[in-house]
Amino acid sequence: MAAAAAAKMDAAAEGEAPPAKGGGKKKLLLILLPVLLLGGGGAGLWFTGILPGLLGMNPPPAPTEQADAEPPPPPRSPPAFVELPDIIANLNATGRRPVFVRLKAKLEISRAEDAAAVTEAMPRLMDLFQTYLREVRPEELRGSAGTHRLRQELMARASLAAAPARVTDVLFMEMLIQ
Repeated sequence: MAAAAAAKMDAAAEGEAPPAKGGGKKKLLLILLPVLLLGGGGAGLWFTGILPGLLGMNPPPAPTEQADAEPPPPPRSPPAFVELPDIIANLNATGRRPVFVRLKAKLEISRAEDAAAVTEAMPRLMDLFQTYLREVRPEELRGSAGTHRLRQELMARASLAAAPARVTDVLFMEMLIQ
């Protein structure tokens, strides 16, 4: 140790400067600061959409001429309605007193030509509706959520029964729970 201290004193006496310390942090700061500024600015320009436009990466504008426009879709035919016979079913109620539901409804189909197919499938429709309603509890039909759930279930069963025809909705004309 004494030899190292003596060597430093000899170097200082000869006019040599000791090695500088702490210059690494300044160099790192001088390199990283411009990189971070340019990277942040580039990211900001990219996400605001300015940089892709400057680089020519934006899609070309859509033509506004009528000749290039797609033809309008063909007019939709109005929906048709098929009336269901009155449905009376006892619900799955607990207790001694039976609970019944009386339901008048219409099926909305997408095309009037499918009305014959739905009418032919009416016995299957009625069977599916009756068996479903016998498993429903009266609490499940309360409120608008219950009515909506019943509509969805009946619509799914009607779509299965009248397979080539497309049933788009079940409309309740009357629903009485007794």
